[in-house]
Amino acid sequence: MPLSAQPPASGEPYVLTASLDNARHLSSLLRAVHFRDVATCFATANGLRVTVEDAKCIQANAFIQAQIFQEFAVQEESVVFRINLSVLIDCLTIFGTSSLPGTSTALRMCYRGYGYPLILFLEEGGVVTVCKINTQEPDDLLDFDFCSTNVVNKIILQSEGLREAFAELDMTSEVLQITMSPYKPYFRLSTFGNAGSAHLDYPKDSDLMEAFHCNQTQTNRYKISLLKPSTKALALSCKVSIRTDAQGFLSLQYMIRNEDGQICFVEYYCCPDEDITEAEL
Repeated sequence: MPLSAQPPASGEPYVLTASLDNARHLSSLLRAVHFRDVATCFATANGLRVTVEDAKCIQANAFIQAQIFQEFAVQEESVVFRINLSVLIDCLTIFGTSSLPGTSTALRMCYRGYGYPLILFLEEGGVVTVCKINTQEPDDLLDFDFCSTNVVNKIILQSEGLREAFAELDMTSEVLQITMSPYKPYFRLSTFGNAGSAHLDYPKDSDLMEAFHCNQTQTNRYKISLLKPSTKALALSCKVSIRTDAQGFLSLQYMIRNEDGQICFVEYYCCPDEDITEAEL
């Protein structure tokens, strides 16, 4: 029986049902935000958002739009629950992380609401596995309030440019310093590691620069330990939007195109390192 035809079990109706022909699209996005075991899932008519936080200073969001799914139905205005992300990824990849050519793992995901488990039906090669994952009551999450009116500087860069930067800069540094300015050096990344300081500049007319909207000069430092988890999303992405607000909070939004050419987004928010004083800059 195809997964889309799976009858609901007796009892309360599902408040969330979603189907994907290829579960790897979802598991790869979830791995891009998997730096803690616990995640909060939000489902609305627009799609699914999975949020992971750590120490109230970094937040990652994976956005999977409703149109990515073959079926996506939410019976309430919003459905929210907390789940163990490690267990969810393990279940999604229960048939392995790489399929044989021409095969894929089909997924049907169902949730009845508060207090119920998230149920996954996974099918590959005629074999169906059912996984039930306990859900928890969600915690309050940070609101970084990155609406367009709060953004001071924004650039869009081809991801290969940022991947090269992380490969070249000294990652023994505790911080990554980011300078964004309407004037030279325009966009500069700096580290201060065991081998001394290193700087990487991107002119605003660089071939790697797709958009450049800087209103004022800002220099902020961010703990590299907080930014490292975002390199998982960077590795999958084709473009990255880098934004800062007046307080120096950083938004890294990665555009990820899956094997079918569909677009999803992973966004990281990071607070500036408050241990650095203006005098040190």
